[in-house]
Amino acid sequence: MKQIVQSASTGALSVRDVPVPRVKPGHLLVRTAASLISAGTERMVVEFAKKSLIGKAKSRPDLVKQVVAKIHRDGLLATLDAVRARLDQPLPLGYSASGVVLEVGPGLEGRFQVGDRVAIAGAGIANHAEYNVAPGNLTASVPGDVSHVEACFGTLASIALNGIRLLEPKLGDVVGVIGVGLVGQLATQLLAIHGCRVICLDYSAQRLALARSIGAEFTWNLADGSPSAFIGSHTNGVGCDGVVIAAATNSSEPFDTAADIARDRAKISLVGITGTAFPYREFMKKELSVVVSRSYGPGRYDNDFEKRNVKYPVGWIRWTEADNLAECVRLMSPSRTLRLTPTALATHRFSIQDAEKAYELVTEGAEPHLGVVIEYPADEEARVGPISTIEMRTRPNPDPGRRRCSLGVIGAGSFARSKLLPTLACHPQVVLQTVVTQRGVSADDTQRKFGFCHCGTDESAVFDDPEINAVVITTPHSTHAALTARALSAGKAVLVEKPLALTRDEMNSVIEARNMSSAFFQVGFNRRFAPMIASLHRHLAPLSGPKNVLMRINAGQLAPDSWQREPDEGSGRILGELCHFVDLARFLIGAPIVAVRADAARLVRGLCEDVTVAIRFSDGSLCTLVYTALGDPAYSKERIECYAGGTVASIDNFRMLEIAANGSVRRRWSRLKQDKGHQGELDAFVAAVVENTGPPIPEPEIVETSLATIAVVESLRTGSVVFL
Repeated sequence: MKQIVQSASTGALSVRDVPVPRVKPGHLLVRTAASLISAGTERMVVEFAKKSLIGKAKSRPDLVKQVVAKIHRDGLLATLDAVRARLDQPLPLGYSASGVVLEVGPGLEGRFQVGDRVAIAGAGIANHAEYNVAPGNLTASVPGDVSHVEACFGTLASIALNGIRLLEPKLGDVVGVIGVGLVGQLATQLLAIHGCRVICLDYSAQRLALARSIGAEFTWNLADGSPSAFIGSHTNGVGCDGVVIAAATNSSEPFDTAADIARDRAKISLVGITGTAFPYREFMKKELSVVVSRSYGPGRYDNDFEKRNVKYPVGWIRWTEADNLAECVRLMSPSRTLRLTPTALATHRFSIQDAEKAYELVTEGAEPHLGVVIEYPADEEARVGPISTIEMRTRPNPDPGRRRCSLGVIGAGSFARSKLLPTLACHPQVVLQTVVTQRGVSADDTQRKFGFCHCGTDESAVFDDPEINAVVITTPHSTHAALTARALSAGKAVLVEKPLALTRDEMNSVIEARNMSSAFFQVGFNRRFAPMIASLHRHLAPLSGPKNVLMRINAGQLAPDSWQREPDEGSGRILGELCHFVDLARFLIGAPIVAVRADAARLVRGLCEDVTVAIRFSDGSLCTLVYTALGDPAYSKERIECYAGGTVASIDNFRMLEIAANGSVRRRWSRLKQDKGHQGELDAFVAAVVENTGPPIPEPEIVETSLATIAVVESLRTGSVVFL
């Protein structure tokens, strides 16, 4: 399929041929008929991406602070790798579209069916692409008499509608609209339908004329000076009962204008992106209220609502973003006397093949424009059922005569792109055969950058390919066990990122698949392969008697919208991150784990992010793990201390190793870059596949470590010691 993407590092736009995305539970696969370029928002995104690295830094000083802190903590080279990986990812553009449902994912039966005409919303969801996958709560059915060109304005209309709802206007209220771009024009129509008297203010005479034709009672060109007297003459000196700021500008002038035209105790709804310095004295004298509109409405930025289709109680929240979208497309029906007429705002139409010309118009402003619509070719055959969700592109297999590690990779997020794929792409014994991701644009970009032979969105392309003898899995935690078992059943060696499983039942499914397979599995416990850990292990191994190991992990808080906060991803960060250190303790001590006892310091939105874990080993050794999100991320993230045989050894953030023995201290520094063992882990895995020597980490140890981590969760639940 064709999709418009932009480089985050250079800002270059292109129309790429990428694999079709795959439908998933709670989502729909939609063949796009039309999508809308939101000139203000998308121009801002495009212009930011085109800035130099210094320009980006000036625009986002908050991110610069994070980068500087990471340099101090993790080293310059590690930070550069992370920044490059982030900037290297392609940006899908668009967030307002309409089309036809081709597949209905599990959980949406009865709400939608194949052939339905729908409007879809959301950045990264309603993309400028021939096919999109959209969750049910960001989808609305489109009446049969509303065209796709009209329906693709639904998201922008929802933004306007939510901004109006926050004003709570009443019949006959005078409402000023500052800025009559797309959102301002749609707000004008919606206010007129609501029975309000609308006064539009802008610097464009052409746009003001359009506003008068679609519902504005009065207009004022701001180039003519203050509108105060004009508005006073039409409101008996009262002023506007409410003001919608729909302008897009760095200036705070809209707030000055709003204060000028608002009545006493009026409400101002900020919908556009503007400067936010307001004239305090004027706002104080009139006791004005400002509300900032949350995009399409309640539910926006809530992963439970948007991704998992959770419903809000209607008695508490009547109009969600989903309801706003549905209402806007309903109001577009020609059967209504008062209706939204977005076609009046569609000044330009381009085919997807000419999308670069469309963005050139939007970003360079060669001619006046307002609503710029992208149209897509109709595929009549696609209306009757699902389409193939995998497209392949092939290049010759290098040196097919030699035994290699022929890899299929499932998942290509920032971790895989920064830590794993650069190493694998350069490995002389690796053939990067196939990469599969959920999003077609991600699969295509990963193929281009790392030289995969194939790319797609269906895991079967990996499991069913006889040329692939090994699989790397870097998908969300909840998918690891099932994908690992499937790969083993297909006779392919597996390197799966931690954790291996989230429950004992999932663990058993992996064990059963391994017992029936000739292939092996390895979990991404990379710290075992770190050079400093290897040195520490060599120091500890010959020491007799029990060992006492302390590990402190200053993890920092997760972002509020992090996927790791999702309930089906396994008890927050315990199963997904703490397992690293349980495994590391098992490796350093070298004896089986016999018992686990855990306690939690607090809950953050229901997730355990602060825990202390005591682990007992069969030889009498102990390990205490302190995992916390309470610390400052500028401080070192990981510290390991080992006490054994009259010696002390410590590793601080994988940048300094100290060994105290016989009255002296030896130190080893790594000043520019941490080495947490990713290179060593990959080298060992590839060698095991090529030489057929078996897993680099004994599989019983992996199972033991994974069960011990699950036991941590069980101990937190029961408040008691859990014996393995």
